[in-house]
Parts: sequence; structure tokens; C-alpha cells
Amino acid sequence: MSTPATTTPMVRSEAVHKSFGDNQVLKGITLDVAPQEVMALLGPSGSGKSTFLRCINHLEKINAGRLSVDGELVGYREKGGKIYELRDHEVAKKREEIGMVFQRFNLFPHMTAVGNVIEAPVKVKKQDKKQAVARAKELLDRVGLGDKYYAYPNQLSGGQQQRVAIARALAMDPKLMLFDEPTSALDPELVGEVLDVMRQLAKDGMTMIVVTHEVGFAREVCDNVVFMDGGVVVEQGPPSEVFGNPKHERTKSFLSKVL
Repeated sequence: MSTPATTTPMVRSEAVHKSFGDNQVLKGITLDVAPQEVMALLGPSGSGKSTFLRCINHLEKINAGRLSVDGELVGYREKGGKIYELRDHEVAKKREEIGMVFQRFNLFPHMTAVGNVIEAPVKVKKQDKKQAVARAKELLDRVGLGDKYYAYPNQLSGGQQQRVAIARALAMDPKLMLFDEPTSALDPELVGEVLDVMRQLAKDGMTMIVVTHEVGFAREVCDNVVFMDGGVVVEQGPPSEVFGNPKHERTKSFLSKVL
């Protein structure tokens, strides 16, 4: 998980604000994620973690601040000192570069594992179907589902479905992967198989932001841990510091309940 020297962060968030009506969910989030870095977002429910993740790929529009991926603004372009929102098809094009895995697997129930994985490359990227199928099988092998190519979601466990969802995200060859509590909907005994896939992605150099309550995973795999509460970043740093010697009382209180 070495981070190469570079001047361009993979993700740069500058004073990002997001409100839903009168509810201010993000109150000025500023942080950088370097290429090949794995960052964990921790915090209580309602702290803004998932909303921030959804802002990164413009599933939610920010109200103030700047958010860029690989040096380019997300959902907007700048011209003459002013910022303009991109058209939907331009946003969709940018979103292809950002893989996202949700709590719920959101697989198409009428499609096999291979069918789910090839859907976006064939429909969106216009890939040749034969090539897409070959690539889908490679990715399913990679996530440990080489024997489940033609299984339907209802024939798979929750952990297997989530691994298909990861393969589906990887099929678009993203430069960044976002995980929104990917194990929270799983039975405890199935959590490990999904975390193992994510560990391997980290080893392979994938830039990842992971909203998670899996403290063991964050401690072992992540380069940086960000603790959020009330829409702000309370504390951030390497896992050894945040877990081993938290500075903020709010962080200490939260960790005392989850460690």
C-alpha cells in the first residue's frame, strides 16, 4: 500500500457543505486521499459519512465547497472563475471512473452473476459482449466466485452477492472505489469473505474510501482513518494514532463503545 509521490490527490475535498432542507449534514469537510491510499470513514450514524461518499460521485450535489477526483471537479466545470454544473450525460461519463459498492447489493435479480457484471460495460461502455463475459469471469474468479458464474442472486448468500457487486464495480475499471458499509447487511460469518476481497484490492493498489464499522479492517488495511461526527471531521490520522492514542474526547468516547 505504498503511496507514490504525486502532486494530485485522487480525491480532494475543500470545505464541502451539504444540506437537506434545514438539516445541515456536512459542515465543511476538508480532506485529501492520495492515489493508492485506503481511507476509512468512521463515526456514529448520522455523522455524514455516507452522504459525503455519495457527494464524491455526485449522487448528491454539494451546496458549497469544492470536490475533485484525480484533479477534476466532480459534477462541475470551472470557466472564467465561475463554476457550472455538468450535464447529466457528462456526469455519468465521469461517474464511470468511480466504482461504488452499497450496503444493499442492488443486483438485478433476473440476471446471473456474469449478467450483472457485464451489464454496464456492454450497455455503457459498448464493450464487445464476448470480451465483457471473459472479463466478468476473470473478476468473479478474483472475488472467489469462479464456481458461481451462472448463479442468480437468489441462489447466492449475502456475502456472495456483495462480492458480485464488487466485481460489477470493478468491471468498469474505476480509478477509485467507494464502499458504503459493505458488510453491514451481512450475517457475521459472511463478513470476512467480503473484507478479504477488499484487502486484496488494497494490496493491488486500488484507491479506496470505506465507510465501515469494522474497526479491525480499518486498523489492519487502511492508511488513514477519519472520524466524523455531526457533519465535521473530528480527528484523522494513521490507524495506530487514531485507535492507539485518540486526541479528541468525542473520538475516545466513540471508540470505547466499538473497540
